[in-house]
Amino acid sequence: MAPPSLPACSVLALGPHTDDIAIGNAGTLLLLRAAGHSVVLLDVTRGEKGSRGTVAERDAEANAATQRLGALVRGNLGLPDTAVRVDDAATNLLVAALRQARPRLLIGPHAADVHPDHTAVAQLADRAVFLAGLRNYEPQLGEPHRPRVHLRYPGNRPIEPTLVVDITSVAAAKAEVVRCYRSQLNPPDRSHLTLGLDVAERALVRDQFYGARIGVRAGEPFWHDGPLPVRELSALLG
Repeated sequence: MAPPSLPACSVLALGPHTDDIAIGNAGTLLLLRAAGHSVVLLDVTRGEKGSRGTVAERDAEANAATQRLGALVRGNLGLPDTAVRVDDAATNLLVAALRQARPRLLIGPHAADVHPDHTAVAQLADRAVFLAGLRNYEPQLGEPHRPRVHLRYPGNRPIEPTLVVDITSVAAAKAEVVRCYRSQLNPPDRSHLTLGLDVAERALVRDQFYGARIGVRAGEPFWHDGPLPVRELSALLG
């Protein structure tokens, strides 16, 4: 399987399924776009095993969300939904994507999650980020590159975040992005939903919870391994 063709960007957002990026970090991506940073989206599967929506519907929804986010392009690794494996083939697809896009910031899922694909993609990202920076690892996949920062966003389980981004100013715009996934909204049968909430409800409740943690109306949580470097303290003075 060939990796998708991706342009160079400042930020690469990685999602196990086509709606995960919107739920987890659409607000942060909107803020980054407003600040002039280029964004590329990369899904790992097409969500073909989901309980609602066809692949064609999910593709159309993802395209609509991409337009609202103002991303340069959206790619897909084409790995099987519910069967993502951390093997050499999958790793090399992501290594090639990282070397093509050459992002300074990678945003991907956190490994603590009930969905096995979310956990696998988090592990896959860790492996690919390291190997992509090795000059002698699969040189045919491109020049070595490793993102400077790798942030993880939670899925179905809460985390104790390293940082929370205040997305209050773009909360309404994020809601519009999430509502692009119409097949996943207000299902008549909620038995397949992990927490009993559809994608819009889950995003809203989580953003309000983490926003309250930092004293704002809406916030998106992220985890970073180890301390983040701070070179300008004025950012902490608000």
